[in-house]
Amino acid sequence: MQPDIPVIGFAAFSGTGKTTLLERLLPILTRSGVRIGMIKHAHHQFDIDTPGKDSYRLRKAGATQTLIASSQRWALMTENPVEDPPQLTELILHMNQKHLDLILVEGFKQARIPKIELHRPGLGHPLLFPADNDIIAIATDTPLEIETSLPRLDLNQPEEIANFILVQYLEHSE
Repeated sequence: MQPDIPVIGFAAFSGTGKTTLLERLLPILTRSGVRIGMIKHAHHQFDIDTPGKDSYRLRKAGATQTLIASSQRWALMTENPVEDPPQLTELILHMNQKHLDLILVEGFKQARIPKIELHRPGLGHPLLFPADNDIIAIATDTPLEIETSLPRLDLNQPEEIANFILVQYLEHSE
């Protein structure tokens, strides 16, 4: 099943600055009136619940899903019964798309979604493009050594990247 709203990934090797860019990009898009959902891939075991708290204790006691809610926010924690990581398409379905205009994805390099590649040649990593046909633009901090018809965005100018997303995917005018 396809999502009802645009989904755009940010793909790069670890240490390239995906989270830093997104921290700068999200407020720009939000000021433009865009309601954003965010999915972030973690390469390691993580826990958002605090040991000793009731929700942690109940989850550890065997609850497969634990929903904790307050007047400001709620969170649903779901235990993954298999060792395989969940598929991005499955995770997108958990997002409440009625209240979103756009889903941004950090990581999930192999996912078949439109992606902006972040590339810093100084780090010594190869480009994901041209091997990844889902790359829609390349955000870099120096000129590319490869010819491409893909848009080149300035990795250090989140306003430029936001404008690209607004114009290309959310039909906002420049």
